[in-house]
Amino acid sequence: MLPSSAPGESPPPPPRICFGRDELIEKIVDFAERLTPVALIGAGGIGKTSIALSVLHDNRIIRRFGDERRFIRCDQFPASCTHFLRRLSEVVGAGIENPGDLTPLRPFLSSREMLIVLDNAESILGLQGTSAQEVYDVMEELSHFSNVCLCITSRISAVPPDCETLDIPTLSMEAACDTFYRIYKHGKHSDPINNVLAQLDFHPLSITLLATVAQHNKWNTDRLTREWERQRTRMLRTRYSKSLAATIELSLASPTFQELGPDARALLGVVAFFPQGVDENNLDWLFPTIPDIANIFDTFCVLSLTSRSDGFVTMLAPLRDYFCPRDPTASPFLCVIKDHYSRRLSVEIYPDKPGYQEARWIILEDTNIEHLLNTFTLTDTESDDIWDACACFVEHLYWHEPRHISLGSKIEGLSDSHPSKPQCLYQLSRLFQSLGNHAEAQRLLSHTLEIWRERGDDH
Repeated sequence: MLPSSAPGESPPPPPRICFGRDELIEKIVDFAERLTPVALIGAGGIGKTSIALSVLHDNRIIRRFGDERRFIRCDQFPASCTHFLRRLSEVVGAGIENPGDLTPLRPFLSSREMLIVLDNAESILGLQGTSAQEVYDVMEELSHFSNVCLCITSRISAVPPDCETLDIPTLSMEAACDTFYRIYKHGKHSDPINNVLAQLDFHPLSITLLATVAQHNKWNTDRLTREWERQRTRMLRTRYSKSLAATIELSLASPTFQELGPDARALLGVVAFFPQGVDENNLDWLFPTIPDIANIFDTFCVLSLTSRSDGFVTMLAPLRDYFCPRDPTASPFLCVIKDHYSRRLSVEIYPDKPGYQEARWIILEDTNIEHLLNTFTLTDTESDDIWDACACFVEHLYWHEPRHISLGSKIEGLSDSHPSKPQCLYQLSRLFQSLGNHAEAQRLLSHTLEIWRERGDDH
């Protein structure tokens, strides 16, 4: 005889509109109809909850599961296996108070087909020690029920192995615009707005917050873009206490992140500082004083704070803007890294000498290095070391990656009395020569020769 049951709880309503997610929702619905467990993994604000609720209210899901569509917010009860089991019993309507484990719930759970969404599961998956194992074991068993489809949304990618794992992407440009203009009514589609949305990496929560702030303040397009340039992601806070910062800090509050130690946040700042992120091959070289640095960066990825792309650890633009040090020159890590790269750039490179091939690393990291040098030349204007590094960087580009650089105007703006000015100008002249701009190359070379001769260096 089956145990008596309480009515259980209905899921929250679906989002009014979920732009650009139709194919993804369809895929999850297919998994659910086959009772295949699925995990939606991604950074905070990427849209995991909206997608899960859209699935719960899909017509095919309603026909298949009827009232047995359940939704549990894992961040709304104390993080423990005991509270998880209690909440599970309440939501599914098992009618069992304070179950010590899954044993008393098994007859009920196996008696009917149901779809159970565990939303924000990182709140309990991120526990440590015995509690973590207990929660994981319960989730793993839930994923094994042949009549239950378990759907997990989480920032943590450590989910039961039977789950089909879907990494939730950012929006397309079209979906991002649709999301923005559904809320914002004080302007028309425009390139400046598209540019701001692109700078947000089409991150759904950031776009929603931006549109809400602009709508509340009745900003036109010009004012909105000016505020964005002035405040960046600091403006993503509505008057009703919804903010990007709160979403990000929720990730940092997890026990998994706290276990990484006091340097973890500063390390995220390093990833955020570099436009390309950090080359994974350089971790031990860049952070020689941090033990088990590879594991720390792996955990960043597990927590969806960073991702991997072509050998680099990087992060979404809104997270980059949030974590990037406001004064990079005050970051001990970045100051040490600057010195590391300066030494690496200083090697002589000529095709007929050892080290030429090794210097081709610049092809992978040229954008990062230029950003690093641009930042430190703002504060170390009189330093010989930073400008010597600039000269070496331009020489590396001359040999391996000829292209135009933003450092050129800074080099020309140096005082002619600066010790590094002629060498920087000389390398810049060679770079323009390799790009086919012979007139500019000649102008820079002539200026270089003037400075050298004024210093008595006729050779």
